[in-house]
Amino acid sequence: MTIRPAIPADAAACVEIRGRTRENAVSAERLAEYGITVDSWREDIQSGALPGRVCLVDQEIAGYCFAIRKTGEIAVLALLPEHEGKGFGRELLGKMLRDLQALGFKRAFLGCSPDPASRSYGFYRHLGWKSTGAFDSHGDEVLELWLS
Repeated sequence: MTIRPAIPADAAACVEIRGRTRENAVSAERLAEYGITVDSWREDIQSGALPGRVCLVDQEIAGYCFAIRKTGEIAVLALLPEHEGKGFGRELLGKMLRDLQALGFKRAFLGCSPDPASRSYGFYRHLGWKSTGAFDSHGDEVLELWLS
């Protein structure tokens, strides 16, 4: 397993993987409804607006984590189901948080399912993320983590 900074050429694989995650899968068509396409993702990586990290297993992208440079929001953490439970998600998120800290952020935030039965609910809380009591436009609970 190798984790490296995302490059524009990763965008197509990222869109494809987003539709194959175990929970909260979002198809390319659905992403396009939100204005997210391979081209827009590629451009946002290229411009630096969407810094990210990808996890490679046997030279193939197995997962990724991206943040929004302007706000410090973790935009997405996605991993193919066959690579879950190996610590890759935790490692990706940790590297992305260090990248945000290097950009000057003291706090990161993200939207997470408010359903305790969802995997993400326990995952983030186990890592120290706390609820802000707010919900985003998708009905996700906003969690925050203060960076040290």
